[in-house]
Amino acid sequence: MADNKANQQDNSFAAMETAVLDFWDRADIFNKSVNKEAPQGDYVFYDGPPFATGAPHYGHIAANTMKDVVPRYWTMNGYRVARVWGWDCHGLPIENIVEKEMGFKSKKDITNLGVAQFNQACRSKVLFYAQEWYKTIKKLGRWVDTEHAYHTMDLSYMESIWWVFKELWDKGLIYEGYRSMHICPRCETTLSQSEVTEGYQDIKDLSATVKFRLLDEANTYILAWTTTPWTLIGNVALAVGQDLDYVQVKLDQEQYILAKELVAVVLADKAYQIVKELKGKDLVGKKYQPLFPYYADNDQLASRANGWQIYAADFVNTVEGTGVVHIAPAFGEDDMNLGKQHNLPFVQHVNMDGSIRLEATDFVGLNVKPKDDHMATDVEIIKYLAGHGLLFSKAKYEHSYPHCWRCDTPLINYATSSWFVNVTKIKANLLDTAQNINWSPAYMKEGRFGNWLEGARDWSISRQRFWASVIPIWRCDCGELKVFGSVADLQTASGQTITDLHKDAMDLITLPCPKCQGTMQRVPDVLDCWFESGSMPYAQKHYPFANKDKFDSNFPAQFIAEGVDQTRAWFYYLHVIATAIKNSQAFDNVIANGIVLAKDGKKMSKKLQNYPDPNAVIDRYTADALRMYLLSSPVMQAENLNFVEVGVAEHLRKNLMLLWNVYKFYAMYAQPTVVARANSQNILDQWIIARWHQLLAEVTEQMKQYNLPKATRPITEFINDLSTWYVRRSRDRFKEEGTDKEAALATTKYVLDGLAKIIAPFMPFMSENLWQEVNNHHLQNNEASVHLQAWPQTETVDQTALTKMATVRKIVEMALAKRDEAKIKVRQPLAKLTVDLTNLDLSADYQQVIADEVNVKVVEILSASQELMVILDTTLTSELQAEGLKREFVRLVNMVRKAADLTIQDKVILYHNAPAEVAKVIEAMQQEIMADTMSSNIVAGSLEQATFSQEVKLNEYKFNLGFKK
Repeated sequence: MADNKANQQDNSFAAMETAVLDFWDRADIFNKSVNKEAPQGDYVFYDGPPFATGAPHYGHIAANTMKDVVPRYWTMNGYRVARVWGWDCHGLPIENIVEKEMGFKSKKDITNLGVAQFNQACRSKVLFYAQEWYKTIKKLGRWVDTEHAYHTMDLSYMESIWWVFKELWDKGLIYEGYRSMHICPRCETTLSQSEVTEGYQDIKDLSATVKFRLLDEANTYILAWTTTPWTLIGNVALAVGQDLDYVQVKLDQEQYILAKELVAVVLADKAYQIVKELKGKDLVGKKYQPLFPYYADNDQLASRANGWQIYAADFVNTVEGTGVVHIAPAFGEDDMNLGKQHNLPFVQHVNMDGSIRLEATDFVGLNVKPKDDHMATDVEIIKYLAGHGLLFSKAKYEHSYPHCWRCDTPLINYATSSWFVNVTKIKANLLDTAQNINWSPAYMKEGRFGNWLEGARDWSISRQRFWASVIPIWRCDCGELKVFGSVADLQTASGQTITDLHKDAMDLITLPCPKCQGTMQRVPDVLDCWFESGSMPYAQKHYPFANKDKFDSNFPAQFIAEGVDQTRAWFYYLHVIATAIKNSQAFDNVIANGIVLAKDGKKMSKKLQNYPDPNAVIDRYTADALRMYLLSSPVMQAENLNFVEVGVAEHLRKNLMLLWNVYKFYAMYAQPTVVARANSQNILDQWIIARWHQLLAEVTEQMKQYNLPKATRPITEFINDLSTWYVRRSRDRFKEEGTDKEAALATTKYVLDGLAKIIAPFMPFMSENLWQEVNNHHLQNNEASVHLQAWPQTETVDQTALTKMATVRKIVEMALAKRDEAKIKVRQPLAKLTVDLTNLDLSADYQQVIADEVNVKVVEILSASQELMVILDTTLTSELQAEGLKREFVRLVNMVRKAADLTIQDKVILYHNAPAEVAKVIEAMQQEIMADTMSSNIVAGSLEQATFSQEVKLNEYKFNLGFKK
């Protein structure tokens, strides 16, 4: 029965939220809030665009809650906060969806289909889940302009990206380079540093300790260890630490060289003899026999004479392995740098799709890191080495390995060309402008974000893909380059009308070379989609082609918010581009939320069905409850949250139900003519007013600090104080006519009206309902809204009222503990409570509150001790016992009244057949009982005239109670 009532209550709140949504739509409240007078000017908020490649999950909901709370708060503080939705449209997420639907296995399938047709298919998938997003975001209560949403595939947006590129080019920050980078062999494209960090997974690989035979010493091998055996075909050198200690050991008929510090590990359980000790520099220059015959005799291979010998390198260590590093310049940054330093041969035996080239005849066509079996090729390499007597040992090796952030394919380190933003050139400026950013949580500034900036490398911005903004560079075979920063410039140069800036259209445009009269063609690569996201502040406004003055006066943004992973992605790229072209940070304040995980701490997965549907949770518990659950949790401070549905239910009960019950109680007694006032002489009124001002000050301060949990949690505490202390202690005041009732009503209206404004950013639905009802409005018949009101002004908090009431509540807590020790119920009156109190004057009003709460006749205040102490007189006289029995009886009557669905307006005749001891008390205190139970008469004996009756138990007695209206 209780569960059914709870569900009905839940559903009524959900219906209230639906009514509020209808009101907001009908009265156009969101647009009014944006367009109302804003004496403080614009507050600029950048909204990071999501992909509409799936329905929104709790991570999106957490971020969108932040993006709603902060703009609502600053709107109420007199700012104009425009909020325009945006959509990420380009990049691998869309491409992978289309490839999967078309059954494509490789990049070659796309070129066979045709870029134009493939891009058109991508365009059709971009907004597949858009309506699902809009539905959920609206139910969440987030206000955002979806009607004028920007899209990164729009011509205007893409033209601004060209402008950003050209600005960077003109500042000398764009260059083409050849270096070792991570590539996805399935997608056949390079990835940026931040993209690589997104996809690390713990996997088991095959490691191998390999024997490299020295040419000048018989049966002598130098041992090197690798976790990527497939790179051994590309080996051209070995590296040692010049000052490290090495040993030459004899094992059976062969001798091996390795780091002295690692001998015990590598040769564990083997009977070996140390022949000699040497330094790394003693090994430098020694030549060895190549492991594989495919490239060493290739006359076309440059610098062959420098290959297959030992060099010194400062990156060699003895943490693991053998103290000897195998060098393959085509497959590692350190390797490539060493190769450049010593002019080593460059052997790249792998194609960009991960397949081994024709020259490596024993392994042609094998994929070096196949997704379905990432060790398969390593197994074949190890078999070959073993068969040729070149394998010393092999083992399974568990380590963190990068995978493609979209298709989940293991990445490979691969030397290739790319276009870069020269981040290292402006790193000092990046660090300098970053000091102007306020982070929430604060440790992100010098921690995760600061560390990432310190280690920032040049940004690879070119991708060998299709559905994206293109690199706006045209090049001639003679080396001449032309970079475009606008559609107009390209139209002038080409003589063509430009309506689309995508690859399939741009690759058709050729230009005459001004230098050699040859033909210039566009560089075929497209831009990293993070370049588009990082250009969002300018491109969403079509800057500088439109809105130039307004943008310039409003840059940088006051606020952005996204998940903690964006410290290395969107936050970072916004900052890089803004510093590069504006010499400024892109945003002043940022909140980073953590990850919302399933209840068991695992990643939320549709496949595993390990989390409840967000829309269903909102329907059952309300959006406000979900918002409060997230806002008060550590997820708003970059920490992870294990989502527990019961947590949302708890916030429904603690916040919405409790607050609405306060309003309903107020509404039972309030007339429309009640005027909100804060000038009562009653100590309870003074205290709750002081508590409200204290809440306002706390929330205001924490919102200015962008600390949402610290701004949210005091609201729940205040609602609890309002309900369980102020209203409960004031119940009798509401019921009795007179000036004290008027003061209680006026104070409660003042507090509820003010509280509705404070909670408006956090619980927009409840605040709307509460404010409307308290101010005698109706959603259907007005166009006023709490969200169009000003944020209350903070005033001096009455600390004396707070301190005195806090002391009263502490005294009550201590006294009730004494009752509990004595096993005496609270409804049993006691004679006296003695309080030993120093340095605080508690007047008779406060003493009466203590007496009522503890249920004692007298409170005596002493000042004999330095600490707070209470002494409870637990002596029970017959008079006190009778009064206790009366209170128990009144409680029973009112419980039965509730079961009979009677209201406080229903006067009844009370019937009972109580035993003699109880009947005697009822007769002696009849007038008091009648007043306390809203009865017009009490009849002992028969219950035949009662229209409702119920058996009750009072202490050890059982009897019947009945009512008749």
